[in-house]
Amino acid sequence: MAKVDEKNKGGFKASMFIFVLVALENMGFVANMVSLVLYFLYVMFFNIPTSANTLTNLMGSTFLLSLVGGFISDTFINRYTTCLIFGFVEVLGLALMTIQAYSKDLQPTFCYGKPSCIHGGDAVMFYASLWLLALGSGGVKGALPALGGEQFDHKDPKEAKALARYFNWLLLSTTLGASVGVTGIVYLTTEEHKWYWGFFISTVATFIGFVVLALGKPFYRLREPTVANSPIARIAQVITVAIKNRRLALPGKPDELYEVGEDEKGSREERIPHTNQFRFLDKAAIVPKYSEATPWTVCSVTQVEEVKILTRMLPILGSTIIMNTCLAQLQTFSIQQGNTMDRHLGKFNVPAASIPIIPLVFMSILIPTYELFFVPFARKITHHPSGITQLQRVGVGLVLSAISMAVAGIVEVKRRDQAHKDITKPISLFWLSFQYGIFGIADMFTLVGLLEFFYKEAPIGMRSLATSFTWLSLSFGYFLSTVFVSIINSITKRISSSGHGWIRGLDLNQSHLNLFYWFLAILSCLNFVNYLYCASWYNYKTEEPDHTEAKAKDLRTGPLVAEKENTLDGVTETYEAPSSVQTEASTQQLIK
Repeated sequence: MAKVDEKNKGGFKASMFIFVLVALENMGFVANMVSLVLYFLYVMFFNIPTSANTLTNLMGSTFLLSLVGGFISDTFINRYTTCLIFGFVEVLGLALMTIQAYSKDLQPTFCYGKPSCIHGGDAVMFYASLWLLALGSGGVKGALPALGGEQFDHKDPKEAKALARYFNWLLLSTTLGASVGVTGIVYLTTEEHKWYWGFFISTVATFIGFVVLALGKPFYRLREPTVANSPIARIAQVITVAIKNRRLALPGKPDELYEVGEDEKGSREERIPHTNQFRFLDKAAIVPKYSEATPWTVCSVTQVEEVKILTRMLPILGSTIIMNTCLAQLQTFSIQQGNTMDRHLGKFNVPAASIPIIPLVFMSILIPTYELFFVPFARKITHHPSGITQLQRVGVGLVLSAISMAVAGIVEVKRRDQAHKDITKPISLFWLSFQYGIFGIADMFTLVGLLEFFYKEAPIGMRSLATSFTWLSLSFGYFLSTVFVSIINSITKRISSSGHGWIRGLDLNQSHLNLFYWFLAILSCLNFVNYLYCASWYNYKTEEPDHTEAKAKDLRTGPLVAEKENTLDGVTETYEAPSSVQTEASTQQLIK
């Protein structure tokens, strides 16, 4: 892989272009996240559960499709080009939404008693625009964080600290852009009922953001991927060869496993030391007799360790899904709650979908405070570049998300009780600020922690795919919200004496949304216990060994031996490996 002159490229000078794109793109994206449920409810005439599920399905699809962007940018084209291609798709989806919101002829008429009133050509255009938006936005999210991350060399102590700051400033850029979106754009759409203006502004802002990204090309460090180093292919090779070699006995010493030499053509950019977890996969690095050393007959220790790293990440990924299910409620049911509350601030009528400005303001203040004061202080104590480890940061967010859901249930009881007493005097919208504020702080810890964790722990050739795991967690969280709403409604309808589920069609005052929130709070507490186990089990990746000290062992000076266990008669057969294969001593103890 060709080396790029990095002296005048990369760093925060290059990242500034990325920060601008993130701010402009999230201006529309976050505004749509918090307000589309009302667009589906009052313009497209979906009922409450269907509008909530449509939004969670859209967001789930968006974050799931980040895997596509991550895979493409790790395999076929660089991350910069990937962002521009998917950016065009995203702008196209927003443009179609603008056209449909502008033309009354492309919108459905109201129908009573149905989950949705849209059909025919209107439905085709509606769902096509949503899918284009999901594909474009998801693809960008899969490649953009890693594009910024590769502007910093994590092996350089100064740039390692800068990499930790990069993810904090990335979240701050998102927060600043989102703050404009949930105030200005949301006010236009939900209060002035000019949905087409909101979508048009989002389209233009996103387009300008990608123009700015394109202008920054001379400043970027760009890594060109190759199909031969495709993450999916490398993972498949390890699993396939390990299964083929399942009857072979592992050598007594890990340094007898296959590893390519430093100067061998096609060598990866990093060497990952052997670890003792998932020893079954080590069988992919054994070379049996008469086997030709090809990617589908033998894998290097580094390649096996790449698969081990991704496998170790999966429990961490799974432990954050419930938190993102909680996030989905703040973008659906909490917005619908706010729409029934007193939204006056003096003479000004605050849009219900603008209430997320409260956690965004918190985050805009806390992120610089965290970065400028807490991190340097914690760094002196822990000697960790980020102040605290990424998994510790994620754990703090999980605790706060459980508290947020418990508070949300209490606020809903107060809101509903007041509605039953006197529906003309609802409680203030700002009661929702408690659950939003707590969850905003939780998101600050968890989102950045996950992005940095997946990026730093991932092998170099899989960093886009690995950072997409953050969005994959969000995707599963949104889809799980849809599943929970549907299943819990179905079950509670059957066991309730009234025959109604916890969340009724068009009337929140007759629903039991508080019970749903408390269900999620209890689930979050159980999930945190599971997370503690997964985090304590996880071993952080060791740094790559110094190549000047690493010495590859040529098999011409000594044969590699593979033992095959005959499980029928207990006989152990011994084979001499081909002399063309090289090995390297690469055992290092994992560090926490």
